[in-house]
Amino acid sequence: MLRCSTGSQKLDALLAGGIETQAMTELIGEYGVGKTQLCLKLCVMAQLPKEQGGLEGNALFIDTEGTFSPERVYRIAAAMGLDPQQTLNNVIIARAYNSDHQSFLIDGLFKICPEENVKLVVVDSMISHFRGEYVGRESLAERQQKLNQCLHKLLRLAEIYNIAVVVTNQVQSNPAQGFGDPNRPAGGHVLAHACTHRVYIRKAKGGTRLATVIDSPSIPESKEYFVITEKGIEDAPSAD
Repeated sequence: MLRCSTGSQKLDALLAGGIETQAMTELIGEYGVGKTQLCLKLCVMAQLPKEQGGLEGNALFIDTEGTFSPERVYRIAAAMGLDPQQTLNNVIIARAYNSDHQSFLIDGLFKICPEENVKLVVVDSMISHFRGEYVGRESLAERQQKLNQCLHKLLRLAEIYNIAVVVTNQVQSNPAQGFGDPNRPAGGHVLAHACTHRVYIRKAKGGTRLATVIDSPSIPESKEYFVITEKGIEDAPSAD
C-alpha cells in the first residue's frame, strides 16, 4: 500500500501519510471550497518519485462537470519546478456527459490503467449526473443501484492495480436541521459505505480551508487547515 502526498504536510498528517492506494477517498464540500483544486494538485503529485511523496505513475481524471483546468495543472507544475508540459501530458482526461457515459468510462479503466501506468484515478464529481438525471423519490432506488455499481467497480480497480481513487461529492441542505451544519453529503448510504475515507472540506477564516476526516476505518476523526495557492494546496499558517 502506497500513499500519495497532497502537497500539504498538515493534510498528509491528517490522512496518515496522504491519499491511500487500494482505497477510495471521498472529498465532500460545497461548490468552490477547493475539492477540484486538491484533485488537480494530486494529479501532479502522483507523478513524483515515491521518496518525494508520489506514486511514480500517471493520473486519470474523469470530469463530469467541466471543472478540469489544464492551465491550472500547468501552473501548479511550473510553481513546483517541474516540467509543466510533460506533467500535463501525463494526465489522461475523460469527459463524462451523462451517468451512462460515466459508467462506460469507469468500465474502461480496467484496460487503460495498467496500459498507461495510471496510479491515481479522480472522479470529479461522482454524484453530479446521477442527481441531475434521477429526480424524485420514485427513481431513487434505480439511481442508488447504478451509483453503487460504479463505486464498487472503482474500489475493485483500486485493489487490483494498487491505485489511489479519489471521488468528489456535493452536499445537500437539510432545512429541518435547527442548529449545527445544515449540509450533509449527497449520495446517501451507498456512497457513505463504499468510500474508505471521507473528508469534509469547509471554508474557514482568512481564506483557509478546514478539512475534517468524518469517517475512516483507520484514521481518527480529526481536522486540519490548508490554503489554496499557486502551488495548488499548501499548509495554512497556524490557526488558533
